[in-house]
Amino acid sequence: MKERGTFVINAYAGFIVLTVFIGIAIYLLKPILSEQLPSITNIVIAAVLVFVSFLLLTSLRIIEPNQARVIIFFGTYLGTIRKSGIFMTVPLAKSIDVSLRVRNFNSNTLKVNDIDGNPIEIAAVVVYRVIDTAKACFDVEHYEYFVAVQSETAIRHVATKYPYDTFTDSDISLRGNAEAVAEELTRELQERLSVAGVEVIEARITHLAYSPEIASAMLQRQQAKAILSARQIIVEGAVYMSKTAIEQLEKDGTLNLQGEQRAKLVNNLLVSIVSDRGTQPIINTGTLD
Repeated sequence: MKERGTFVINAYAGFIVLTVFIGIAIYLLKPILSEQLPSITNIVIAAVLVFVSFLLLTSLRIIEPNQARVIIFFGTYLGTIRKSGIFMTVPLAKSIDVSLRVRNFNSNTLKVNDIDGNPIEIAAVVVYRVIDTAKACFDVEHYEYFVAVQSETAIRHVATKYPYDTFTDSDISLRGNAEAVAEELTRELQERLSVAGVEVIEARITHLAYSPEIASAMLQRQQAKAILSARQIIVEGAVYMSKTAIEQLEKDGTLNLQGEQRAKLVNNLLVSIVSDRGTQPIINTGTLD
């Protein structure tokens, strides 16, 4: 199904025609007021005009801003009215209201396993709107329920593709790369919800945590990984600083170190930089030996 327009006329023009028909019918039946019997022709014409007026009344539709009416005539989709106002369309047709406003869907807190197999809790909010009323009404059963089910399915799928957390800049994690995860979740949701005529404006994680049964253990693991990652950075920086310091001293001619003397100086510099406690300096009044 694909949305299309349908036949509509301005209701105010329709009211004029309706008033004229009713006025003519009253005029033709005017002899009844004087207790006289109208002619058969006048009665038939008046009955037809009244019947046509009734049909015009059944075609009346009032549409609010950002609302649409899907028009169905005896099981056949005729089209959609998107303009706001009061209109007349095909008489005796059924109409379905469809909101075109932006909506929010807040998912339940889902329990899934990340790519490392760790159980986590995750929830997200999906911002969407209907852009094709025909698909929303006829291609899926209850598009709001369809959005809810497909949103939770997409959230579960994206959560299983990444780890909860990582300490390397090259890897994507659920906690550390919220924007990238949100973009992928939005893209996957759009693919799933296109069949329902829905446009996904944004999808973003609103809740992310380890499951309670492993939260304490994972916190310790997370702290250990953070310490190791920090130590690695400190060691790399210490090596670079020691190397730069020795090269600068030798370049300026301040020191001329050989063999074991160089090794001792490097060792002292590394201990001073890497140690997590304050170092106690020892003043050497003799040689470096």
